[in-house]
Amino acid sequence: MSDEPKSGFTRRDLVRGAIVGAVVAGVAPRSAPAEPSAVGPGAVPLELNINGQVHHLTVEPRVVLADALRDRLGLTGTKVVCGRGACGACTVLVDGQASCSCLMLAHEVRGKRITTIEGLTRDGAPAAIQAAFVASDAMQCGFCTPGMVMSCEALLARNPRPSREEIRDAVAGNLCRCGTYPHVFEAVEQAAGLRPAHAAGEPPERIATSLPGGALRLTSDDRVDDALAALPGAEEGLA
Repeated sequence: MSDEPKSGFTRRDLVRGAIVGAVVAGVAPRSAPAEPSAVGPGAVPLELNINGQVHHLTVEPRVVLADALRDRLGLTGTKVVCGRGACGACTVLVDGQASCSCLMLAHEVRGKRITTIEGLTRDGAPAAIQAAFVASDAMQCGFCTPGMVMSCEALLARNPRPSREEIRDAVAGNLCRCGTYPHVFEAVEQAAGLRPAHAAGEPPERIATSLPGGALRLTSDDRVDDALAALPGAEEGLA
């Protein structure tokens, strides 16, 4: 047999390495655990800036902004129709941008400025786009109206005098099942000063007059009055 020492990794080297590793592991400082990347799963505190006011609430991470607005804060002007961002009824402004609140988590908009349909009114007086919607008869069932108004408000904020095509593009994500799009276009043009509040030949029901306190009242329309008078018991109900 050869008396030359064996080369390479031996069993003794393996045992020695295991012992040294165990000792080092026992004395080495442990690193601090990493901060969790997600909140929850239970309800956690949340601060939201909505319509210029700071609101403190406690919600689970799974709660979407639309539900937080409606169920936690009572801001029911924001409507939830499809719940998947296909109709635009739940549109609010997030840092001035029109956004579907049913697709955004409440915790996702922390630190951002949120404006709902309630936030457009100032001292009881409607915003220009809201008054124009009334004057132009741009609403029927009302489910799409708040989201439609918010999309139009965002458009006018970035483009005070939009073209008809730009108005179409701005409300392309807002579904109106009543088909009031032509009236919506007219309302935006009126709010932008591109169309007078009342043009010759337009029916009287398209005119809105201001009342004390900023409220709006539609003027009388003979056609509507005649139809109401023909209804059974209409006089008693309107008295």
